[in-house]
Amino acid sequence: MEYDYFEAFSRNLGFLSKEEQTRLKNARVAIAGLGGTGGAQVLALSRMGIGRFHLADPDTFELVNFNRQSGATMPNIGRAKTAVARETIQSINPEAEITTFDGGINVENIDDFLEGVDVVVDSLDFYCFEERFLLYSNARKRGLWVLTAPPLGFGFTLIMFDPNGMKFEDYFGFRPDMSARQRVIALIAGIAPKPFMFKYLDRSRPDFEGRRLPSVGAAPFMIAGVMATEVTGVLTGKGRPMAAPTIYQFDAMLRRFRKKTYFWGMRGPIQRIKQLLLDRALPR
Repeated sequence: MEYDYFEAFSRNLGFLSKEEQTRLKNARVAIAGLGGTGGAQVLALSRMGIGRFHLADPDTFELVNFNRQSGATMPNIGRAKTAVARETIQSINPEAEITTFDGGINVENIDDFLEGVDVVVDSLDFYCFEERFLLYSNARKRGLWVLTAPPLGFGFTLIMFDPNGMKFEDYFGFRPDMSARQRVIALIAGIAPKPFMFKYLDRSRPDFEGRRLPSVGAAPFMIAGVMATEVTGVLTGKGRPMAAPTIYQFDAMLRRFRKKTYFWGMRGPIQRIKQLLLDRALPR
């Protein structure tokens, strides 16, 4: 059967206009990280009809990825996540333009990764601090929105960074003199200012030293739908982006939703106290 883009995505019409669908077809989305959240986002954004992608991830699939990563299947063990993501997109939209960055993002390729991009999705692994600093600073210079929605147990937090709004490092309160543990505490505090997941988390399980954190497969697919919606809103102007320091959190297990604005980010006095308590509560 001959492929026809507008026939393939014709059921979007009604919620999107033909003009808006055309914008998605011509849009370029950069996704940094193709694991649990990134892999699911590739699938969701492809189904929306995004026509151009920049994809970055240095990893290959392993058996330990099976609980949460959409590309983790027996035939894909040992295969590059970028290659599997490319196949996923092309199986939905053979006309899609895809550029992969198989070594992940770094100082040598960050300009190419962001070149011609309309919106950026941060799905980097939790511990990719240097990559995040690089991504957010360069995206801001180019006037690009960066959207992130890290998984938190059976839920997530959505944070959207306006290139003209609060900076990534200012929201999280990162400082150059921070230790590795202080960075981890600041990141957790910023993505989970209301730690819903602590109500059902076995706190002996996170291995911060070994960089092995619990995760469940339900969260990435919730996140993918939300991220596809927010990216569509940014690209078409349909929705009004909710920029940091306003965030929202959702936990499906507890059926809790929360929207909050942290005017000082995680630098406010109450948030600093919370970080001290978090430091005491988490294993060393």
